[in-house]
Amino acid sequence: MATPTASSAPLIEKHTIGYVPPEDRHGKVRDLFTLWFGGNIAPLPIVTGALGVQLFHLNLVWGIVAILVGHLVGGVLMALHSAQGPQMGIPQMIQSRAQFGSLGALLVVLIAGVMYIGFFASNIVLAGKSLHGVVDSVPVPVGIVIGAVGSGVIGIIGYRFIHVLNRIGTWVLGIGIVVGFGYIFTHIQTDDFLTRGSFNLSGWLATVSLAALWQIAFAPYVSDYSRYLPADVKVSSTFWTTYLGSALGSSLAFIFGAVAVLATPVGMDTMDAVKLATGSIGPLMLVLFLLSVISHNALNLYGAVLSLITLVQTFAYRWIPTAKSRAVISIIVLLACCFAAVGASKDFIGHFVDMVLVLLVVLVPWTAINLIDFYAIHKGQYDIQSIFQVDGGIYGRYNPQALLAYAIGIAVQIPFMNTPLYVGPVSAHINGADLSWLVGLLVTSPLYFWLANRDTSYRRRMMGGKLASSL
Repeated sequence: MATPTASSAPLIEKHTIGYVPPEDRHGKVRDLFTLWFGGNIAPLPIVTGALGVQLFHLNLVWGIVAILVGHLVGGVLMALHSAQGPQMGIPQMIQSRAQFGSLGALLVVLIAGVMYIGFFASNIVLAGKSLHGVVDSVPVPVGIVIGAVGSGVIGIIGYRFIHVLNRIGTWVLGIGIVVGFGYIFTHIQTDDFLTRGSFNLSGWLATVSLAALWQIAFAPYVSDYSRYLPADVKVSSTFWTTYLGSALGSSLAFIFGAVAVLATPVGMDTMDAVKLATGSIGPLMLVLFLLSVISHNALNLYGAVLSLITLVQTFAYRWIPTAKSRAVISIIVLLACCFAAVGASKDFIGHFVDMVLVLLVVLVPWTAINLIDFYAIHKGQYDIQSIFQVDGGIYGRYNPQALLAYAIGIAVQIPFMNTPLYVGPVSAHINGADLSWLVGLLVTSPLYFWLANRDTSYRRRMMGGKLASSL
């Protein structure tokens, strides 16, 4: 059957966590560039990028270097996940059942769901602040609700609409941020723009970690936005369009935040600094960022809802979730996040930093196991039917090898952690530098590969299951 074009595909997405059959596949690989470029030019990455000079006291040059290193490294992992989408045709989180088992995957799915709810709440706070910055008469709590509703509508409509908006956003926001850079560099309001801050190893590594995590944090849902592409698209094409779009867009946003706070007096809120640094075009920039955060935040809502559906479907395996189910759960999540965001908005940066540092610890082992399993163990060949069976089919309810590697991957990071809750002894010895994510990757990847290859009975079941990557 012929694959439909994007224009002939329904605007309102009908699929949720189910397999996308060939007749419903549509889109172009280049759409992944615009999705991840346009989606990353938004207030949240701008605020995060500013932390390199605000919180970790780097100067401009070392801040930019740290940002680029983090995104270029983390982007590799993120793009490798994206390349799984066309081959699998299912969301990333339900695919985790093939690595962890139908019940073993629940912990990872729950973590992903909580993470995206956290990002959604954080983004609607910034939407509220951006709207208040544009129109003073609109209180931040009201702006939060408006931003949440806008993202909710986009998320409920679904996949195709998200891609369409980001194609437009790539051009509008790309031009906007270039103009913004130009204005800031020609209207610097501080004498210490190039000299404020200095190199310090712990701050540099912390900034690298934040940038890398920004990319890794997309891993649990990045292939959700490539799963509708035809199965015969090249893995390399999917990888490079995703990698270049995400690494370039997020790097620009991170650097923009650092530049804006250095161009304005010390101590300003990042978005206030952006408004001041961009002068006469400041209100226009805030409008663009407001529209961007509403559009981008739909991805977080969409990912959170798919994770929640996956959790419920694990137990209610006879339930066939529909677009209506996705809409109802989206509204519930939206309302809960609005309530939480209004209460958290006054200490947003502190809460956000705490969250991302904790996420480093639990995300890194999962991403290592998923990538090793997909590219080195199964080489992209999975039994899709087993993934949707209540007992996990050939993958079982639990995969002890994956769960053991995951637990060890978390444990080995503890001595290298530097979070508000706990500072590991190694991190304390090297002036607070956080190397936990790097250690987690380096230990978990070979460990899981070794454990999976030792389990000969598991591999025999794989061969007996007549693995197929499509139904």
